[in-house]
Parts: sequence; structure tokens; C-alpha cells
Amino acid sequence: MSTPNLEAATWRKSSYSGQGGDCVEVADGVSGIVPVRDSKDATGAVVSFGGRSWSAFIADVKAARGPR
Repeated sequence: MSTPNLEAATWRKSSYSGQGGDCVEVADGVSGIVPVRDSKDATGAVVSFGGRSWSAFIADVKAARGPR
């Protein structure tokens, strides 16, 4: 498996993360995968998920969150 080129990636944090430092960032603009990294270590390891897996994960998180 090749290493994806993340130079064109646009990283973002959840709006729910606030100003805290314990967050993950997700990248947009990378074809076929969803890269995720620790916001405290922008040059550190990146974990990548397939689009279907990421969508299922997000759906599960939203379903478990409940109303605010």
C-alpha cells in the first residue's frame, strides 16, 4: 500500500473540541481515504480510514450522542 500525499489535505477539528488540546484532526481533499491525526502533533503519525468505514463510525457516534 502506498503512502498518500497529504500536502493538499485541509485539516480540521470538530467544532465540539473547543479550545482543548486533546483533539483529533480529519483531513479533507484526499482521494479515497479519511486521514486522522493528533492535533497536538501535526507532524506525527496519521491513521487513514476508508470512506465507508469513516461514515459508519460517524453515524454511530451521532446515534450515541443523543440530544443536547
